[in-house]
Amino acid sequence: MAAFQSPANGAVAPGLAFNTAASFTTNTNWQAYTGEQTMSYLTQMAGLAFHNFVSAATGIALAVAFIRGLSRRSAQHLGNFWVDVTRCILYILLPISIIGALVLVSQGVVQNFNAYTVVHTLDGVTQTIAQGPVASQEFIKEFGTNGGGFFNANSAHPFENPNVITNMLEMLAIFAIPAGLVYMFGRMVGNTKQGWAIWYAMFALFLLGVAVALPMEQVGNPMLTKLGANQAVTAQQVGGNMEGKEVRFGIAQSTLFAVITTDASCGAVNGFHDSYTPLGGLVPLANIALGEIVFGGVGSGLYGMLIFAILAVFIAGLMVGRTPEYLGKKIEQKEMKMAALAILILPASILGFSAIASVLPAGTSSILNSGPHGLSEILYAYTSGTGNNGSAFAGLSANTNLYNWTLSFAMLVGRFLFVIPVMALAGSLVTKRVVPANAGTFPTTGPLFVSLLVGVVIIVGALTYFPAYALGPIVEHLLMLSGKVF
Repeated sequence: MAAFQSPANGAVAPGLAFNTAASFTTNTNWQAYTGEQTMSYLTQMAGLAFHNFVSAATGIALAVAFIRGLSRRSAQHLGNFWVDVTRCILYILLPISIIGALVLVSQGVVQNFNAYTVVHTLDGVTQTIAQGPVASQEFIKEFGTNGGGFFNANSAHPFENPNVITNMLEMLAIFAIPAGLVYMFGRMVGNTKQGWAIWYAMFALFLLGVAVALPMEQVGNPMLTKLGANQAVTAQQVGGNMEGKEVRFGIAQSTLFAVITTDASCGAVNGFHDSYTPLGGLVPLANIALGEIVFGGVGSGLYGMLIFAILAVFIAGLMVGRTPEYLGKKIEQKEMKMAALAILILPASILGFSAIASVLPAGTSSILNSGPHGLSEILYAYTSGTGNNGSAFAGLSANTNLYNWTLSFAMLVGRFLFVIPVMALAGSLVTKRVVPANAGTFPTTGPLFVSLLVGVVIIVGALTYFPAYALGPIVEHLLMLSGKVF
């Protein structure tokens, strides 16, 4: 409890303390509190930022262990977890984060230990300007796909993300390690084409998300257009949905940031997803629900996509009536049980907790909007928690006993319970011998495999979540077209 103590407000409630601890330990960085008003500099820098490094390194270490399961031949172990974590922190995360933080400082991100500045505005109002060691936490939150903001406004705050240069740098940092790990996968298995095939599948899903979300936000709400309220905000911004977005970023950079941060398990936001159009908000929701495998979190995205790759070759094997293989290793009953279990854990948590919250007064009393948009707010909270993303729709008052505790368990399930079958699958594969490829081996480096993999991801996601989304963002979109909003 003492770790989460602010000099001004004292120790936070037990539920919030547990929620925050679970959040930063699991690389989720969900925040049910206002950072600059609740946490001290020591807590922010020594407590929360420390977890940003350790949780990110854990994800990378798990991915490396899973790759060893595929690349090693008749081995008995997956490596040393502590060695891998130490190397990740000392050789990758720390040195690059130091450089990245200095670059952010050069662009205007603050880094100090000053007391908050109290100023008097021209209107005679007293304003408190929060500051602190922001840059040191800002870069690792993006680079480690953590997402927790020093300020409540997160990356929409000018002290965290002051201009378009920092905005682009932060988006690049989010995808840097997840994309790099895919290439590392190809190198470790001895065939970079295998890595590029996974990369192409991820990139195709990323483009699909942008292709849906960006037009929806650029078109905006047709009801406002009819009223003439959907007009240009600046010379560069012509119409569209600017609600919840920073003028200095506009629709394009805000929407791109939203897609990237939910493709990866980052959760940093430079706008508020609650203000997006129904289908524009559906894209970030679906990105997380799929397991954030579109590049995904540091490590977690890669081993999540490899689970789908194993499912894809299993389906291909059923089509031709032979035992499926991936990278020369036969995928048999045990491996498929573990893969299926891993895929089922996330929707069980998301839909289960959402169902409970949507029928309890303690859950529905926290939503900002009624109707399908309120359901979307609940779905997004548990999707973000289970998917270890941490971003919020910003319309849900989540600092309650119900949400603090249930979201804590959702985060733990999404991180640790999901890892159990993943590592069991890796442990089973590492002992197998490599079978030489023959005429009946399904190739996993060409366009056919990439297409099959993308199709499997979309079909599994649609079958799992379509009923819930049909009651949320999809019906909200149809009602918006008919003239009703929430």
